[in-house]
Amino acid sequence: MKRLVAFFEIPCENFSRAIKFYQTVFDIEMSSFECETEKMAFFPSDEEDGKSPGAISWAPDFKPSGKGVLVSLNCVDMEATTSLIEQVGGRIVIPKTKIEADDRGYFSVFEDCEGNQIGLYSDK
Repeated sequence: MKRLVAFFEIPCENFSRAIKFYQTVFDIEMSSFECETEKMAFFPSDEEDGKSPGAISWAPDFKPSGKGVLVSLNCVDMEATTSLIEQVGGRIVIPKTKIEADDRGYFSVFEDCEGNQIGLYSDK
């Protein structure tokens, strides 16, 4: 079965600030694309198909919110990642918490530099 999440979009108000935030926090490079009134910066894929799992998106009516869908992103080191989030303008909403069901790892929730709430997941 393919991964269950086909694609996600994280809205932003300030496109360049949001790209810098995510590139810094996850130590990645994002390719960007502009089309008429929309802009997207794509998260890299490690899947064989090479298709991005999601993007930072800017459009006039697509606004950041802490009240929308919660997307969780994988990270290797939860403590280092949450520390970096705070250093580059984010805020930890829920600190590292053990997922009790079947020893499934840990999660955290942060608010990004645009006001979106995003989840983090880590095995350790």
